[in-house]
Amino acid sequence: MSNIETPPPPLPPPPAQRDGCLTALMVIVGVVLLLPGLCAIIFGVGNLSSSSSDPLITMLILLGLAIGVGGILLIRAAIRGPKA
Repeated sequence: MSNIETPPPPLPPPPAQRDGCLTALMVIVGVVLLLPGLCAIIFGVGNLSSSSSDPLITMLILLGLAIGVGGILLIRAAIRGPKA
């Protein structure tokens, strides 16, 4: 009887790394997207304190908040890195 050795299993591939320039670009774009969110918060407080609120202004405030949340998510994705 001969002893046949099986080769060891292959090593798993290393996790993918993101380019540093892409990470910096994602953070910069995320910070730019935070600006409409900041304006929406400022105008939202002003809109709540006024007696008459226009529905169009309310929709623009919600749109600005949504863009700001997108900026937060983009910065978070840039810092965390790619998924394994």
